[in-house]
Parts: sequence; structure tokens; C-alpha cells
Amino acid sequence: MVDTPSRLEELNRTIANFLFAMPGLEGLFNPYASVHPDLDQPDAHRIRQENLRRYLVERDRLPRLFVLAEAPGPWGCRFTGVPITSEEQLLDPSFPHAGRQSSLREEPYREYSASIYWRVMAPYARDILTWNTVPFHPFNPGKPTSIRTPRATEITRFAPLLEEMLAILEPERIAAIGRKAERALAAIGAGATYVRHPSQGGALLFEEGMRTIIDEMGLNPEK
Repeated sequence: MVDTPSRLEELNRTIANFLFAMPGLEGLFNPYASVHPDLDQPDAHRIRQENLRRYLVERDRLPRLFVLAEAPGPWGCRFTGVPITSEEQLLDPSFPHAGRQSSLREEPYREYSASIYWRVMAPYARDILTWNTVPFHPFNPGKPTSIRTPRATEITRFAPLLEEMLAILEPERIAAIGRKAERALAAIGAGATYVRHPSQGGALLFEEGMRTIIDEMGLNPEK
């Protein structure tokens, strides 16, 4: 019998040990260890650590589908610590995951990609775990709320963590959102199904791709 709590706690420890003490790198903001004085609450990094812990651990079964995205967006995971998830969603009682706001804004951030993603995935939340190829927010110099494409060296830096996560979870299937995620998984020998990223006009293709995977796996929506 699979010991779900132990495996999920191992997953949480593995991620925490790899990320939480790592300093922010040039052009990469570590949401789990760094705080921007103009954008974040004073204990924002700890809020995001706890948001992530809850997302990982508060499940009654291991996720069957592992979904890999590219990197935290400036209005989503950058402030929540939860991949492809906005503050507005974590604060919504109807959302399948709960958490706290880490930003200084009076109104919580919302993110377009996160809205599209969870519109499709929310009914299957317990069977899905989402992660980012690069778990830090890639930004342009002097523009902390910008977003840029992760560099190959940045993807390589976090490949060992990705390998460890997959070894712990042993998911039935892996989906790669975008070509960066697809290449990152191929580099560590993990087979994945490519799905179009929902941003920049890709919402319909994203939904079609994910629904195909969901149907093929026979995932059941939660009521």
C-alpha cells in the first residue's frame, strides 16, 4: 500500500531543501527565500513556503498526472508560491487549494494563465500536481514584475530537483506545457505529452490537449 502522507512529506522536504535556502540568482527571483520591499509583505517568503507546503501535502492520495510548466509568472506563482496559481484563487473558498496573500496590494493579484489553467483543471485537482521547469521567477533587469523566457542554463540548474520529484511521485503520466518543459523532461529521460501553453492565444489548444489526456487517463471530476 502506498503511504501517501510519507511520500508527500518527502516531496515537500526535497523541494524545501533544494529551494528555500538558495539565494536569488541574477535575473531570477526566489519567491521562497526573497522579499521585495516594494511588492511583498515582510514575511512574504514564509507565506509562500506555507502556501506551497499546503498545496503539496494536503492531499488524500498521490497525484496521477504530473504537469510541468515553464516558470512562475509575475502575477501568479511569484506571489503565491504555487505553480500557475494566483492570490485571488487561493483566497477563493471555492478553489480546490487554499493559501494566504503575500503581496502588499490591497487587492490580490490575478493571472490570466492561472484562470485558464484552473478553469480546465480544477475538477481534477486531487489527481494533478503542477510544477515549474524553473521554480524561480525570471525577470528583466530593473523590472521585477516583468517576465522573460528561462535560459538553458537555468533549466539545467533545476533538473536534479525535477528528477527527484518524479522519482518520489512516480506519476502515471506527465504533461509538458510548452516546449521548454517538454525539452527539460526529455533531457532527464522522462517521457511527456506536449500541450500548448494557454497564454498568447493558446487557451483553446491548451484545453483540447489537457482534456485529451484527462479522458485517456479516465480521471474523474470532483463534485
